[in-house]
Amino acid sequence: MRSFSDAERQEFLAAKHVAVLSVEAADGRPPASAPIWYDYVPGGNVRISTSPNTRKARLIELAGAVTLVVQREEPPYQYVVVEGTVVETTSPSPMDVRDAIAIRYLGEERGRAFVRDIEPPDNVLISIRPDRWLSADFSGDL
Repeated sequence: MRSFSDAERQEFLAAKHVAVLSVEAADGRPPASAPIWYDYVPGGNVRISTSPNTRKARLIELAGAVTLVVQREEPPYQYVVVEGTVVETTSPSPMDVRDAIAIRYLGEERGRAFVRDIEPPDNVLISIRPDRWLSADFSGDL
């Protein structure tokens, strides 16, 4: 096992993966974790768009920091973990960003339809600055 270089981990994070987002639960429960779509451009912030009425959004606002895990689920196993600070919250989430995230995962036509069908359409955009990284690449172990 080896760690990714800085460029490799940023490229891996920028590739299309469903992430698992974890955030501190303020109510004495273990951290809340949920799968989530995200957007990332190397060197930038991780961006997620979600309903402000969810437990996840409320906990992110309270904690101000999250952990994001992205992984390759088939051999060779690889993953990147990002611990980050929430640096900006935009409400409502800009439609072009919501479209871009949905299109990333569903393609042009299905992505736009998905965003149009979201009820209610009041998503919030959360930007997360990557502060710490952990990565692993098991390609050489196979």
